[in-house]
Amino acid sequence: MSNAPVKHAPGATVSGGQALAIAEADALRAYRDLWGYRIQLVLEDDGWHVDYDLKDPRLKGGRPHYVLDALTGAIISRRYEQ
Repeated sequence: MSNAPVKHAPGATVSGGQALAIAEADALRAYRDLWGYRIQLVLEDDGWHVDYDLKDPRLKGGRPHYVLDALTGAIISRRYEQ
């Protein structure tokens, strides 16, 4: 889980915590383990951006990136880096 504050942004019906839970559920299906990632959650004009970055910069590997609709929570885009 992220240490980012979980808040409900003005104009959004999906909270940051809900967006994070949606992205995390999808990421776990693809990656099975997220212990080595730092999570960044930001509300932008086009929705919630959830980005997973490796905690250890010496490690190489893929990571998931999401954009979720701030009104519905639907995943607008997902990208898995390998």
